Amino acid sequence: MKTALGPIQYCWPKAEIEAFYQKVAETDIPLVYLGETVCSRRREVKFSDYLALAQMLKAAGKQVVLSTLTLIEAQSEFTALKTQVENGEFLIEANDMGAVQVAKSLGLPFICGPSVNNYNAATLKKLASWGMQRFVMPLELSKDWLEHVISELNPNPQSKTVEVEVFGHGYMSLAHSARCFTARNRGLSKDGCKTVCIEYPKGVLVQTQESQSLLRLNGIQTQSASLIDLRNQQDKMLAMGVDYFRVSPASMASIDIAANLGDLQLHLSQDSCNGYWFNQAGLNQHAT
Repeated sequence: MKTALGPIQYCWPKAEIEAFYQKVAETDIPLVYLGETVCSRRREVKFSDYLALAQMLKAAGKQVVLSTLTLIEAQSEFTALKTQVENGEFLIEANDMGAVQVAKSLGLPFICGPSVNNYNAATLKKLASWGMQRFVMPLELSKDWLEHVISELNPNPQSKTVEVEVFGHGYMSLAHSARCFTARNRGLSKDGCKTVCIEYPKGVLVQTQESQSLLRLNGIQTQSASLIDLRNQQDKMLAMGVDYFRVSPASMASIDIAANLGDLQLHLSQDSCNGYWFNQAGLNQHAT
């Protein structure tokens, strides 16, 4: 099983993003996803900048995948999506069915991201017939579900038809909305947001009235307050036939975690969860 570094889900300054990927280039992480997946108003890093970063990482020996927006709301965003899919060099991670359709119409292979609702083997087989090479398991599903689906998709492990990736570490994306909750939190409209999400490098933590951490607001995206940490499940994943373990960046420390997945004591969090993997409420921490 190999390591994948997912796309940065937050609005970081351009210089920090460039420094992040320069450090990634110096590691042995084999697969890197790049791109804005949350909001097209985040213009610190443009598509041309991501292409330059992709070229740099490719030269460093990485496989690079360009990740698309999860929620397409305007014609301009769809036009930008087509440009991304038609980049001519790099595979894309389709994070909505619009991206799947564009790739299919062009006869291009693609990866399905975790936001695409792949809930059964029949859907996955159909997507594979359209060019899907790998899918990232939707976050709310369990290891029991995945084991069953893998056995249906790839009955012969020696001749796999579809690769499998699991989101194994990071803050989980739970929902996307047409409204920007970060802007509303600051008393701003979505159109006049001033890109205030750049001030929150891990989103805005939301707590209950009992001061229990509940959610993170990240622009139009709602995330888990706790980070999922499935590093101690790697042996199980490998035995099941999982091909990639994804680390979702939340800070520079995520690079160390992705580069040293075998070190289970590295950057342990007191506020972690793994409930979905064990078919429980997502915020639960199941004892293993």
